[in-house]
Amino acid sequence: FDWHIPAFRHELICGLIKSLPKSLRRNFVPAPNYADAVLAAIEPLQGSLIDSLSNRLLRMTGVRVDPEAWDLTALAPHLRLQFEVRDENDQLLARGLDLAKLKAQLQGKVTDTLSKVADKGIEKTDLIQWDFGELPTSYVKKQGQYEIKAYPALVDKKSTAAVELFDNEIKAQLAHQQGLRRLVLLNVPSPIKYLQQNLPNKAKLGLYFNPFGKIADLIDDCIASGVDSLLVKYGDIRTSDAFETVKEHIRGELGDTVVAIATQVEQVLSIAHALHKKMKGRVDLTMITAHGDIKSQLESLIFKGFVSQHRAEKLGDLIRYLKAIQKRLEKLPVDPNRDRLCVLELEKVAQEYKKLTNKTPKGMPLPTDVEAIFWMQQELRVSLFAQTLGTPYPISAKRVLNAIKEIE
Repeated sequence: FDWHIPAFRHELICGLIKSLPKSLRRNFVPAPNYADAVLAAIEPLQGSLIDSLSNRLLRMTGVRVDPEAWDLTALAPHLRLQFEVRDENDQLLARGLDLAKLKAQLQGKVTDTLSKVADKGIEKTDLIQWDFGELPTSYVKKQGQYEIKAYPALVDKKSTAAVELFDNEIKAQLAHQQGLRRLVLLNVPSPIKYLQQNLPNKAKLGLYFNPFGKIADLIDDCIASGVDSLLVKYGDIRTSDAFETVKEHIRGELGDTVVAIATQVEQVLSIAHALHKKMKGRVDLTMITAHGDIKSQLESLIFKGFVSQHRAEKLGDLIRYLKAIQKRLEKLPVDPNRDRLCVLELEKVAQEYKKLTNKTPKGMPLPTDVEAIFWMQQELRVSLFAQTLGTPYPISAKRVLNAIKEIE
């Protein structure tokens, strides 16, 4: 929508250039000439106008304009599209300039509307087994002169599962994964007894280093991660036959899978506990920056629910990242200045990554390519502080920044 109608695009681009701070604006004068050149070079409606404009100006002048530099509030009123949301009776529900904010504001109303207009029986509650036939990936309902499209998904309700309608396909996919996990767990024996019998005593003790509450919650997280790792082989499960196949496979594999996960989680928590212990007490002024950076890194890696959120296949890497922190702390007293220079390099990357994540609407999961940048930053840390541990691919700050630019 930010492209506006064709007749206003030249004036819109001129207005955007004039909205820039003077230090940037002076690189693009006269604005009308740059607007002509930009419009001649870009393909309208491909991505956002701001991104296309920024990229084209960068190619033309070598000057980078950050998204935050554009001041949309400085545009003339007729250059800013205003959105209105109306109900089936044409009554105004909300009005605004930011479509994402309007969607967030009306999320509850949208969910209620989907439930009201849906055919009876589409949404279901109190499910403990798959006894409802095929679950479609999308559902379309005609309401008045409009077609309403929704996305059915299984939803985790802790002691049961449910089928609910979503207005967003990505949210529906995420909910379906969690709901499917719950329905599986309701239909296979709990692996807790098997875990108690087969987990080494050292690993059992190590799990008590869990800093995020009850050990039972941590074990539930390991079990959830185990189910997820087994489900991923089967893709999108939407029929009772497919569910039965998956359920029987998981029944036979879940115990050993959870034991393997819990063993790695014990290593993660034991190393993290040792790191926190080492950083306690008085800190030399030359090492304060490094300690703050390490604590922030640990918070991003280990938190309540980290096992299932990071996924089982990342646990080996997580152990390596923590070992890299150990090596960093060993070297820190010898050359704190080198560590500080590395932190500056990491901060440049982190700033660009933050701008990238800010583009994801609140409440939405990060896209896969954006999530990959998070892990690239962890590999960069290994390269900077513990090269001997190795990385799975060549890595540098420049490579990470280039990967961010490709996504932008």
